[in-house]
Amino acid sequence: MTGTDTDTLDELSQAWDDIRENFQDYFNDEYDRTVLDCAARLAADPGGGTAYVWTLGLAITAPYTARLPGEGVRQAVAAALEAADGAGRDRPCDHASHPYREHDDDHDVHLADQLRQLADETAEWDEERPRDEWLCPHNTAGFARIALDVIAPGTVADVPPRIPVDDRATIATLSSLLHGYPQPGTDIDEEISSQAASLAAAEPADRAGRLQVVRAVSWYAVSGMVRTKSVIDGLVEAVERALPHFEGASCAHEQHPVLPGSGPDAAELGVMMSSPGGRGVYERIRAEEGWGAPLEKVVCPVLMAEVAEDVLTRLRERREVLFGHRDTSHADAEYLRADGRLEIERIADRLDYSSRNEPYADDLGLWAARRYERAGDRERAVLLLTIYQTMKISYPSPPLPVVRGVLPTLRAVAAAPRPDACAHDDEHPTLRYAEFRRGMPHFYAPEEFPPEGLTKEGPAQDEERRSAEAWTCPRFAAAVAEECVKGLEGLYEEAAEDEASVE
Repeated sequence: MTGTDTDTLDELSQAWDDIRENFQDYFNDEYDRTVLDCAARLAADPGGGTAYVWTLGLAITAPYTARLPGEGVRQAVAAALEAADGAGRDRPCDHASHPYREHDDDHDVHLADQLRQLADETAEWDEERPRDEWLCPHNTAGFARIALDVIAPGTVADVPPRIPVDDRATIATLSSLLHGYPQPGTDIDEEISSQAASLAAAEPADRAGRLQVVRAVSWYAVSGMVRTKSVIDGLVEAVERALPHFEGASCAHEQHPVLPGSGPDAAELGVMMSSPGGRGVYERIRAEEGWGAPLEKVVCPVLMAEVAEDVLTRLRERREVLFGHRDTSHADAEYLRADGRLEIERIADRLDYSSRNEPYADDLGLWAARRYERAGDRERAVLLLTIYQTMKISYPSPPLPVVRGVLPTLRAVAAAPRPDACAHDDEHPTLRYAEFRRGMPHFYAPEEFPPEGLTKEGPAQDEERRSAEAWTCPRFAAAVAEECVKGLEGLYEEAAEDEASVE
């Protein structure tokens, strides 16, 4: 090659590839200088013998340029690439095709190595397409357009489709989030809210894809992992605004495809459907690999109307559960006997630390708190421990109305006067394992649940022999309440102003 020796190109190509691998590093001054240097070299001679070097350099670094480079970087790069495209596009050649026509983002990882082989005429050439096709000005112009398409998706033609850089980043972010392991630094509320905003602002052709993304994140949002009501409200509003665009549509499809049932897969498909490039990638993969429904069925407005209705129903129902008034009157029939006493054995079973009890925990804990004030001492001890245990069992965390319902009771117990020392000689009850499941029914109704194994020494016997004074000890109650308050306070603290509208 002319103008740049092999050693210098090795160093430059490695620097370019480092930028490609770390393109998320916004406003990196060193990256900006490297990219601007490459653009300046290309702009100086866009049709020259080394134009392919600088064009491929800008193609390698294009993901960084597409996101948030320093001021003026994107403009300088775009101008240089446009000049290279103009200089090479109409040059005569005898090639039937060129490598750029098959180059998609999966091939980007190899581009720096291919550039080094191209520039070193003595290097072994092991590529499928011949060297002269790679060096052809038409191919250089093609790669200039590929880089322009990465920087400004949809602004050029005659290049292989690709998912925009920002959308690829969104797929990665949502995949981690919806698998339950958000990437470090991910603001979950902001990420989910951004999907609602993207649906609200979507162009007509992209709207179906954005709705599918909201469908994917809605499952996560209503699972209890999101504690900010405005996030759910934003999703509801976005779908409400999108639904009229699909209602009343008709189609000739005999049936529609079943959309992915897992959050990460549904999000990836939705993001892919959200841009011309993504839809082009879907069509290319479908043609090459023979899987997937036709594009027009995946984004059919009749199907999307059904999706929007389903998402709205789910969001509205779960919003009420997570943030609205919670009715616990049904719990009386389950946890009270006809004579008004507690159905203690069932309550004790529901307080076992097990995933099977997660569906009951929130309502049972809130019901116990609402009953606490009018209960007698022995029942109060049971109800306090019921609140404590259910708040531990609740997954992923108690909803806002439950937290608001139990905290006043817990705070009152924690603040109540207590003696300096316990009035009993035995230890306080153990709140976990089989001892608790046997001990609490015996404490509440000793005549109905006599202690087991009185002739056998062991933890179960000791637990069942705890005195009533140990179970009703105010110091024990205060410690239990304080621990529970500590676990609940702050759950909704960041969204306090937002949630105040619920009251």
